[in-house]
Amino acid sequence: MTPVASRPMLRARGSNHVGMRQFNERVVLQSLRQHGALPKAELARLTGLTAQTIGLITARLDEDELLIRHEPVRGRIGQPSVPMALNPDGAFSIGIKVGRRNTDWLLIDFTGQVRDRLTLSYAFPDAKTLLPVLGKNLAQLQQSLGPLASRLVGVGVAAPFRMGGWHRMLGLSEAQSNTWNELDLRQEVQALTDLPVSFVKDASAACVAELVAGRGRDLKTFLYIFIDTFVGGGLVINSRLHGGLHGNGGAVASLPTQMAQAGQPPDQLLAHASLWELEQRFVARGLDATAAYDDRALLPPFSTETAAWTQHCAEALAHTIISATALLDLEAVVIDGSVCRALLKQLTQQTHTALGHYNWEGLWPTTLVEGSIGSDARALGGALLPLHANFAPDHDLFLKS
Repeated sequence: MTPVASRPMLRARGSNHVGMRQFNERVVLQSLRQHGALPKAELARLTGLTAQTIGLITARLDEDELLIRHEPVRGRIGQPSVPMALNPDGAFSIGIKVGRRNTDWLLIDFTGQVRDRLTLSYAFPDAKTLLPVLGKNLAQLQQSLGPLASRLVGVGVAAPFRMGGWHRMLGLSEAQSNTWNELDLRQEVQALTDLPVSFVKDASAACVAELVAGRGRDLKTFLYIFIDTFVGGGLVINSRLHGGLHGNGGAVASLPTQMAQAGQPPDQLLAHASLWELEQRFVARGLDATAAYDDRALLPPFSTETAAWTQHCAEALAHTIISATALLDLEAVVIDGSVCRALLKQLTQQTHTALGHYNWEGLWPTTLVEGSIGSDARALGGALLPLHANFAPDHDLFLKS
């Protein structure tokens, strides 16, 4: 295993000004991450740092092999400028998404691009079986980097906060549910590696991926909805992931779909806008439930059930969206999921139509947007956590520069 001291975190410099120097280095890296290759003059303009400071910082980052320099660009006057960019090989991280239907491993580079991936499918994960595979595949991805394995900075694990939640819907025993609910997954993965391990709720991880690498680059305040085995979500306010006091921020799965009657609690959104429901429709027809997650969902004989589910799901999502808009004055609602892109487009369009059935008087309508990451979102969000911890300028999660 790679000694922690050799990993490419920003090194301490000097004494009295260590904190400020490291902060400025991270500000420069964040600017390059958001804007792409830039010459020193443009970096100085964007960051507000002096040209001399930018020169010192880029020299140090170059020494740490965190930057690459492109070919000089010659202008009409003066010396040619040399655009600088993040070195893809400067650092790596691994994201692991443990879900109710599969586990994904992603290896990403310093620019956030996926270098390698592994996946394991199942009906529902057995903890005793899955944990050894977690370690085996983690080691495989680490070894695949060869000499660059020393530049791995950490592992981010994304999973449902309570994997055993709603176990009766999934047909699980209470014992199976309790096994997962009592398991400290971060601690279990940490025992498998000497890399630092962080944990994030799976829907929050997906929201982070969209915030950092997707539509969130252009949106400041939005509700994020992710359609998976069970629907989940996240809330971004002023470009920050907002969990709330108890983590309820963006917890759309638990949102009631109608008013309660005495002794009759209403269904939650989870029962109407999850792929679990589409799976059950397929099973009732004697069809393969896993088709809910790929292109087969739009082909005969699956397409009839998919069309009915999409309409029902869109109506439930519309109810959620107008309720959230009335409370939060959202700039946009982003919908993504573990479905094929064509089905996501249909679902987004039908949700937009369903929103037109509501009375919007007194409200400014929100914008409905398709997510851009897809099924990789949760593992990618997990993988971004170690990069943020080591190289982002802020201590709060994924604040934009």
